[in-house]
Amino acid sequence: MRTDTEKQILDVFADAGCVGWLHARRIGTQEGTTGGEVGVGADDLVVTASVYKLALLLALCRSFEAGETDPRARVRVEPADCTPGPTGVSLFRDPVTLSWRDLATSMMTVSDNAAADLILGQVGLSSVESILLDVGLTRTRIVGGTADAHRTLVIDAHAHTTAEAFASLADNDEAWTVSAYDPSYASATTPREMTDLLEAIWTDRVLSAEQSAFVREIMAAQVWSHRIRSGFPYADVTVAGKTGTIGAIRNEVAVVSFPGELPVAVSVFTRAARADPMLPLVDQAIGRAAQIAVTELRSGKLD
Repeated sequence: MRTDTEKQILDVFADAGCVGWLHARRIGTQEGTTGGEVGVGADDLVVTASVYKLALLLALCRSFEAGETDPRARVRVEPADCTPGPTGVSLFRDPVTLSWRDLATSMMTVSDNAAADLILGQVGLSSVESILLDVGLTRTRIVGGTADAHRTLVIDAHAHTTAEAFASLADNDEAWTVSAYDPSYASATTPREMTDLLEAIWTDRVLSAEQSAFVREIMAAQVWSHRIRSGFPYADVTVAGKTGTIGAIRNEVAVVSFPGELPVAVSVFTRAARADPMLPLVDQAIGRAAQIAVTELRSGKLD
């Protein structure tokens, strides 16, 4: 039996022309009390897309803590050698020099693919896996960075370049499927495990208090307001999140904080019926679904 809240969320996804998965929980409830939760397919495997960059950020911050990486060390970036992407340093015309923590900021605030692959090269995939294990995310798997995903997409699309592959991915007349859409092959997680990760960040369980605060700060500086943030268009409400997009996949995980209240972790993953580059109805549905779930938790009906 589905609750009225779950039915509302499913209706939002259906009206937007997508299937969706969601989990939301309050953070910081007192021991011995229930914080309540809202879930729709909360334990189903879903494709992370760029949401994986959150775990990558944690691995980098742990490297800062261990003294393995100097957050202020200067990194020279050659845009011509970078992973392609619609944002960040790969769009630059000339070489630039940034610190590791500024590369992390670009990775999180504008989902910079080039910055992410540079960071992955610095910390290694095993460091990301260690973060996941430490938090107890047994079903979350990161199989590689953006460059790895692009190479696989080129093969799946029988294309010669990344640009050709993405053009095919956006063609709704193409009947082929790609591994980028399949959580059995792509980096994957579950909505519940992503709210577990958010809770660990907000309660300083995965990093030191200083590094946790850095993570929360740059998550709150994310520029995208068309998904979860669209459900909370209020100046005094903080939404700290990370989006993920590839073709028909549109996701976001975030923590929503109202003044004087416990924050709420919410993760929303979707797959649209179409792969158009712009799907505003799906983006808005992510915000609306998150708003329904967070409102239900704030009401206290689930206690």
